Amino acid sequence: MSGFWRRMLRAALLEVDVYEEVEADRSAGFQALCVVVLAAVSAGIGSIENSGYEGILYIAIAALAGWWIWAFLAYVIGTRLLPGPETVADHGELLRTIGFSSSPGLLFALGAVPAIAAFVFPIGSAWMLVAMVIAVRQALDYEGPGGTWRAIAVCVVGFPVYALFLVVALLILGPWPI
Repeated sequence: MSGFWRRMLRAALLEVDVYEEVEADRSAGFQALCVVVLAAVSAGIGSIENSGYEGILYIAIAALAGWWIWAFLAYVIGTRLLPGPETVADHGELLRTIGFSSSPGLLFALGAVPAIAAFVFPIGSAWMLVAMVIAVRQALDYEGPGGTWRAIAVCVVGFPVYALFLVVALLILGPWPI
């Protein structure tokens, strides 16, 4: 298994060390982008039942845009509004860690199987959210027992904007199960 796929697997398995590794590896930006693109395309594939084959592209684009919005919000909220005493992070560190937190999103492709589609998207989304909390916690150096709660707060505060974006995309682009 190549280093890229191994990193994705470790990120999906919620291994804290891989998020620290990706945060420190300035060359991992392209890999993180690839993870996000793969998860977005998986969401498009998983939405074929609702949006047809032509929906793969626009759902992938909407998923990418939504991811970027949430990542940007997490950066602003985490470094400006809710920084911890040890928080020192740049936008690249957060984009790399949050990018790899999208690894569980590859499961979304299984949404193309009608019998399990109703379960795939909620489970995959929840798994990605847990991974994002870990990614935010590690990238923003939230230490101690309150670090996870601070990371949850960052994700929760940014979520309504992300959700609003997805609702607007749903209204513009048509039905999709994300």
